[in-house]
Amino acid sequence: MSLLAVRDLRVAFGPTTVLSGVSFDLDAGETLAVLGESGSGKSVTALTVMGILDPPARVTGGEVRYRGQDLLTLPERDRRRVRGREIAMVFQDALSALNPVFTVGWQIAETLRVREGLSRRDALARAVELMDLVRIPAARDRLHDYPHQFSGGMRQRVSIAMALALDPAVLIADEPTTALDVTVQAQILDLLADLRRERNMALLLITHDLGVVAEVADRIAVMYAGRVVEHADVRSLFRAPAHPYTRALLASAPIVGAPPNLADLPAGCAFQPRCGYARDVCRTTQPSTVDIGGGRASACHFAREVLVAAPTR
Repeated sequence: MSLLAVRDLRVAFGPTTVLSGVSFDLDAGETLAVLGESGSGKSVTALTVMGILDPPARVTGGEVRYRGQDLLTLPERDRRRVRGREIAMVFQDALSALNPVFTVGWQIAETLRVREGLSRRDALARAVELMDLVRIPAARDRLHDYPHQFSGGMRQRVSIAMALALDPAVLIADEPTTALDVTVQAQILDLLADLRRERNMALLLITHDLGVVAEVADRIAVMYAGRVVEHADVRSLFRAPAHPYTRALLASAPIVGAPPNLADLPAGCAFQPRCGYARDVCRTTQPSTVDIGGGRASACHFAREVLVAAPTR
């Protein structure tokens, strides 16, 4: 049984379907990268797993199973017990995720006081330990600093420390290196990889950055227009993608056209208006996700043809 198993997950914003049957598995100690352009449904998937979708978004089908229990069927009180303690999330914009009027030490400690019942003294001591864990220099001296007194990379480390406070088994990182310079990006990725290994933690990494994927992921789920269109281990996918969209992402040239409007998807395959492999069947029939062997899957009528095509680089 997978630690986290998402099955046929469907989400709508009003009349518009934004997730159309998303499925993936995540085991302890591994990193699954969810890759795709903006608007592909990556962040909606993460928010649904966390159970923090805001109206008018609503789940219309599927399952999110954690240790075999479907989280979507739990009352909100029970879901709150899972959130943070079992599954935690690091958001894209650390400055927005942190409260500007409280010190970072107070914010980390408050989670421990409310959820673990620690005294103020013990909670602050644990906050220092967590800040040390995420490699914030002079953590004890910085305990009483405010978010604006930290650099972008250090704020992201504070966000990671807060997410780790209750020792979750699954950490969701939604574009954790956006707006950071290249050197700081590498440091954050190295930190997440080390924490995953040290804690045998499962990491669900949301990203649009191929460099991030190559650096830390074990497996990749490629999303397009609310669907997972390819699923593979990192090495196999980079060597020989099995979906035209993945192949286009890996190619040096920009992808022609723009992602579709989810409220007005084209007939057939959503990628066909931008696809060099498209044929008549692609314009009339949505492709099913097919097993292409080696633990890989692709939602393309011509997956095997794409798979054996010339290398992308």
